[in-house]
Amino acid sequence: MTESKKTLVGKLFAEHGGALHSFLYRRVRRHPDAADLAQEVYVRMLRVPDMTAIRNPEAYLYTVASNLAKEHARQELKAGAALDVDDAVIQEQLAELPAFGGQLDTEQRIRRLREVLRQLPAKCQAAVMLQYWDGLSYEEIAQRLGISTHMVKKYLSQALVHCRRRMARLG
Repeated sequence: MTESKKTLVGKLFAEHGGALHSFLYRRVRRHPDAADLAQEVYVRMLRVPDMTAIRNPEAYLYTVASNLAKEHARQELKAGAALDVDDAVIQEQLAELPAFGGQLDTEQRIRRLREVLRQLPAKCQAAVMLQYWDGLSYEEIAQRLGISTHMVKKYLSQALVHCRRRMARLG
């Protein structure tokens, strides 16, 4: 990789890094995902064989970012659609709290789990709190949140998938 390519890409990110993160955040609605995607944009820009062939590097940067955001949305949709929240086996698996053992001590895991839970949408967070902290049933949670029991199951499934993904990155 030539030094001029590194310099050009570095300059592009120095000038547009904040705006790029905001651009991605508006599309994915989670800061950690936006940060991950911004990093991937940087890597992909460094992989471009001939930067001189790009007429407008700024426009290209946002095109790459837009394509990555679309790809991310498809993956999220696919991951969410892959779970049948009414399946008894899935419900049993999701009811079990995952073991995040390893190098992290309990306090670090708790701190990290709180951080991961804060990344969830408000109703998703509320469903998790009511289920695991207050021990409420799906029906009770649905009544409190003004949603169907199916949505409660969906929120809890989404939350657990999210937590497992984020916590697994630590291990």
